[in-house]
Amino acid sequence: MASSQSNTAPAGEAMAGCTLTPAARRVFWIRESRIENGMILKPQDLLVVLKMLARGRDSAWTYNGLAVELGMSPSEVHAGVKRAIRARLARADGGSCPARPVVRPVEEFVFYGVPHVFIPDQGGETRGIPTAWAAPLLRESLVGGSAPPPVWPHPEGTSRGYEFSPLYRAAPEAALRDERLYNLLTLLDVFRMGRAREVKMARELFRDLIREYDHGRQSEH
Repeated sequence: MASSQSNTAPAGEAMAGCTLTPAARRVFWIRESRIENGMILKPQDLLVVLKMLARGRDSAWTYNGLAVELGMSPSEVHAGVKRAIRARLARADGGSCPARPVVRPVEEFVFYGVPHVFIPDQGGETRGIPTAWAAPLLRESLVGGSAPPPVWPHPEGTSRGYEFSPLYRAAPEAALRDERLYNLLTLLDVFRMGRAREVKMARELFRDLIREYDHGRQSEH
């Protein structure tokens, strides 16, 4: 299967008569895999993958435990992990947890796939949790000018800005309980927003955060 993937151009690429970069080729593969296998990667699946990354490589988890931390049902988490494995964003693990994320495909999907499949809704002024360039991780490095900040609507939010829909409805509450997850989700929103000014910096920060997982950083959970 892996050999076939590396040597054969995706059908869409062949039809388009163009050559894709390796990163774009993987996004094509994910899209075509979804079509061929009748599987649709859902926003909550990526939330589950990001939570696994936030916990750290050495962190053991169960479906029930992860469900509590994310504010989702165990069946939702189980289905999300299953779809993430089929999309090759995670692999089954026979050790201390059911699955582990695969860092490089996650990185490529977030950079090149997410902006086209998990497009945010934006609305009027509201109170909420700062995200994208307005979140603490980027706020000190970027100046938003006079524009109101993007926020996830939330009753415990301390900032006023314009409504920016989170990746999934459970994401804001889960992020309030996990700073690492919050950082990953706010960087993800930079790619969903698509403003070139912030994307370059967000890529470097996202790489640094998820490669902490790849190098075996201990979880605090």
